[in-house]
This record gives sequence, C-alpha cells and structure tokens, in this order.
Amino acid sequence: MIPDIVTVGSMAVDSITTPVGEAPNCLGGAAVHGSIAASMFARVGLVGVVGTDYPQEGWDLLNARNIDISGVQQVSGETFFWKGSYSGDMGEAKSEVTRLNVFADFQPELPQDYRRAKYVFLANIHPSLQLSVLEQVEAPKLMMCDTMNFWISGTKDELTKVLGRVTVAFMNDAEIRQYTGENNVVKAARAVLDLGPSAVVVKKGGNGAALYSRNGSSGLSFFSVPAYPMESLTDPTGAGDSFAGGFMGHLAKTDDISEANMRRAIVFGSVMASFNVQDFGVKRVARLTWPEVVERYRQFQGFTRFDDCDA
Repeated sequence: MIPDIVTVGSMAVDSITTPVGEAPNCLGGAAVHGSIAASMFARVGLVGVVGTDYPQEGWDLLNARNIDISGVQQVSGETFFWKGSYSGDMGEAKSEVTRLNVFADFQPELPQDYRRAKYVFLANIHPSLQLSVLEQVEAPKLMMCDTMNFWISGTKDELTKVLGRVTVAFMNDAEIRQYTGENNVVKAARAVLDLGPSAVVVKKGGNGAALYSRNGSSGLSFFSVPAYPMESLTDPTGAGDSFAGGFMGHLAKTDDISEANMRRAIVFGSVMASFNVQDFGVKRVARLTWPEVVERYRQFQGFTRFDDCDA
C-alpha cells in the first residue's frame, strides 16, 4: 500500500505529571501523535523504532486507526522513554528523565511503497535523519519538517540543508528567532522562506499559530488563527505534533497545497491540537470522531469571523 502520508519520527513511552494529575507509561512520541492526528484525514505510513517492551496497547491503537506499521522497526532493547512535568499555565515542560534507548541508533528505512508517497512529514528528529529520508523518497508533492532548539544549537548546518529541500517548515516562535537571529518573527519567517520553503508555520502554543508564505517575488502573505479557548487543560504534550498531523492530513485528503487550502489546514491543525490537550498522551485524539472535528472547525469559523466596517 502506498500511504497518502509518511510520518517519520519518535515513538515513545511517556510518564507525565501536570496540575491535573499523573499518567505513567502512556503512549507518546512525535511520530505517534502526528500519525494518529493525520489518520483522521488520510492513510498514514509510520516510520519509527521501538523496543521489545513497546506496549500492546500501542500496536492495537495504531492498527485500530489503520496506520500502516510496516515501516516500524522493533529491535532488542527498551523503547524511548521520557518523563516530564508541567506547572502553572503548562506553557513549558520540565524534563526529568530522558532515555533514548533504541531510538539512539535509529536509522529510518522506508519500505518501497512509502517512497512513492505524495506527503512526507519529518517530525522532530536529528536533521541528518531527516536528510536521509529525503534521499529515499522519490517525488513527493509536499515535504514538511519540524525541529527544536537542540538541533538549532548543535546541528544548524544540517538543519539548513533540510530547510532548503522541504516545502513547509514548522517552528515555534522562540525557535525561529533562535535559528535566524531575528527578534521580529515576520523578518525571521522571511529569512526561512528565503532558504527555499514555500511556507513557514510558526506555532505559538496557547496563542495559536501563523502561516507565512510568498506572495509574488518579494511580498509576504500572512494568516493567523488563535488557539481554541479551553476552560480546562489536561496535558499539552504532543499538541504541536497533533497540530502538524492535522495540517498535513487535510492537505493530503484534499491533495491541494495552495495557500488558500493551507489556511484551512492551519485551522484543522489547531482543531487537532485543541483535542490533544484535553487528556493525557494520545488518549483524546485516539477516541476522536470526524463529526467532532467538523464541529470544532466550524466553531473556529464562528469566533474568527467579523463583519466589514462602515467606513
């Protein structure tokens, strides 16, 4: 089977503490969060690595969501483990334990069918691994990468090569400032676009997200959506990956990468992120239904629409 989307990244077991409670040994990892969100829209092929201890619950969930796992390597050893906690407004996680385990030696190998996928999501992994995936795919319509401050600090040259080859770059506002050295996010987005991507998505956590893209030879197109207003927040872990999965999922479902459709994709990404934070790990997105997604998309329409002025 040629999947609509190939997602490459980490598969993990997380232990999370927030002001709401604790969730030991829950399913996590950027590729898992992203794949489950994207599977609401399209067929997903997952590329990652786990140990022999990976929970049966994880396999059952991936199969239940019709996510193809022929790209997942299971090797001797323990699965990537992360333990973290949140306090206050849960704006930032405190990492307490990180054990890469089998993920430390991960070398992504794409099955032959995966190499012909139209849409490729390079989740937050070492840029050299992202480059190796880009060497394996044949002629994708859209390639998207995510990153983090650690790679920007230590592997900027390799990351720059990745950015020069992808269609869409994902960064949060702190990361894009760090990468470009620009304090102004608009200038920073323009600098990243100058490297080659057609669009840059800047994640702003509880403040929403913004899409920057080219408008003519020198102009810049801008679109922004707020975060969904939440009265209760359980766990923000993986929200950015769920956002990316929703964004990519909508593009793959419609097979349309126009700027107008990317704007709709930003909203779908925000929808998926808003569900992600309502329970620990992948639990809320895993039980999500399509009517719930559509209803919340329309709620976004309602609270971002306004009338023309009488000038």
